[in-house]
Amino acid sequence: MNERFLGRCLVIAPHPDDEVLGCGGTMARAAAVGCEVHVAVVTRGQAPAFSEDLINTVRAEARAAHAHLGVLETHWLELPAAQLAETPHARLNAALADLVRKVRPDTLLIPFVGDMHLDHQLIFLSSLVASRPHQAEYPRRILAYETVSETNWNAPYVTAGFVPNVFIGIEETLERKLEAAALFRSQVRPFPHERSLETLRALAVVRGTAMHLAAAEAFVLIRDVM
Repeated sequence: MNERFLGRCLVIAPHPDDEVLGCGGTMARAAAVGCEVHVAVVTRGQAPAFSEDLINTVRAEARAAHAHLGVLETHWLELPAAQLAETPHARLNAALADLVRKVRPDTLLIPFVGDMHLDHQLIFLSSLVASRPHQAEYPRRILAYETVSETNWNAPYVTAGFVPNVFIGIEETLERKLEAAALFRSQVRPFPHERSLETLRALAVVRGTAMHLAAAEAFVLIRDVM
């Protein structure tokens, strides 16, 4: 894939840092060549599970990480984290549909339907609802990204398995992705935890060498209209 075809990008993140873990290198690569990159953080932590201090800390970390990657704008949708199953699905559909109409992305990057976290699954479905092709404008390309500790912790043969068929080289932006991930100080964990910088580097190398690249991010292509 040539980055000139990414055009205006909208990355849908269920929670802050999902977008950096899944496609931070791609975001940085797109921004570096002049593509307009937007991020939507769908949910916000709610008391008592999340303290206000932690919520503000993570949001500040996200802003710093996005700036480091070259994101043009971050959109905060404010739906309740880990409570989307209890939220009317029409509300999630409408929030994402309104944003897609506002941003008018050429490329939509979304979480994978087989992720273990139910928020990810519901956001995948609502992203497709928001992107239905009967509209006057709709995202021509939809890619599902993988999120360590969510995509790979699902139940084999029970839930959808992540079998990538699109690989985007991030040799030149891997370090920027890792730097952005490190800005999430409240979320990053020491190795061998999967949300460690060492794990992110290792995954990028594995995904890259599968296609004879030094580093890559992998995606499942959902749609590509040419």
